[in-house]
This record gives sequence, C-alpha cells and structure tokens, in this order.
Amino acid sequence: MNEEIIQNLNERLDSAIGRGREILEDEELQVRLDELKERSENTIRKNPLASIAVGFAVGFIAAKIFNSDD
Repeated sequence: MNEEIIQNLNERLDSAIGRGREILEDEELQVRLDELKERSENTIRKNPLASIAVGFAVGFIAAKIFNSDD
C-alpha cells in the first residue's frame, strides 16, 4: 500500500515538474517577462522616491504578516 502511494506521488511530481519546465521554456512568456521587466525599470527610474516608499511599505506589511506574535 505504501509503495503505491509513493509511486503515485512520484508520478504526480514528475508530471508537475514537466509542466513547470514547459511553462518556463515558453518563448512568449519570456518575451512578456522581458517587457514587464523593462517597464518596471523605466517606472522606477522615473519615480525613484515613490519606488523606495512602496518598497518600504510592502516590506513593512510583509514583516507584520510573517512576524505576528499570536
């Protein structure tokens, strides 16, 4: 029984890894990511202080979420 479960998990993991590789190798995705990177860099260059403020705000919120003392 345990071997069947492990075999099933291995097959599912292999399938997921294969799909992940296909996604990462997609040329259209790479082009879109490059365009997004370029647009982001241009926005940061045009608005450096706002970009820093947004970065601090996101970091502060993430720190509050992940370091809760509950």
